[in-house]
Amino acid sequence: MSEAPPVLDPSETQQPLDERGLRIVEDAGRIFWSKGIRSVTMDDVARELGISKKTLYLYVKDKNDLVTKVFTHTSCRFHEQIAAIQQQGHNAIDEMYAIAQFIASESGKLHPSLYFDLAKYHPQACRIMDQGKQVEVVAMVAANMEKGIREGLYREHLNVALIAKLYVVRFDEAMSMEMGRLTERLSMAEINWELFRYHIRGIASKKGMEYLEKKVTKDQNA
Repeated sequence: MSEAPPVLDPSETQQPLDERGLRIVEDAGRIFWSKGIRSVTMDDVARELGISKKTLYLYVKDKNDLVTKVFTHTSCRFHEQIAAIQQQGHNAIDEMYAIAQFIASESGKLHPSLYFDLAKYHPQACRIMDQGKQVEVVAMVAANMEKGIREGLYREHLNVALIAKLYVVRFDEAMSMEMGRLTERLSMAEINWELFRYHIRGIASKKGMEYLEKKVTKDQNA
């Protein structure tokens, strides 16, 4: 159940996300990432941000609204970061590795209960996240595969749409609560590296496999 917001003066209505509001959403996101969602109250958020609860409610209606705004902003930021990587001129394998590194880095910041809390208590925000994965991540993987085929690094005649969706499914499995025992022994970075190699080995051409092996050797030596 959402906490009741404080009573505001008639002139104090919910404001759009100006620079201050955006900063509040970003900082609230960092609190959720480290502590989870369910255990964090609006009082906790206000205290952690060093603002009054009344100020917080100038920008959000309630906790559910805050969580939704956090994940909407996170989805936009994710899209921008992926687009920036795609514009760096990497070949398909290096591009996919850079994207996988970024995703692993972001995922490694998340509290173990975050996905469970999101799905159970904040379905709207959960839909935003799922839509981002099902649309943007699948599209990103598909675009990378098409690029790799053109470069000769990936095999021709791949079922691009299906394999792109399978990549997202595998990553979801790695992030699920069922992987808890595994992630106690392995970091998200290590899991992500194995997923990356598994994916590339499944789609790479002979040329791509040779490039991947050189990349793996270089990474191991580093």
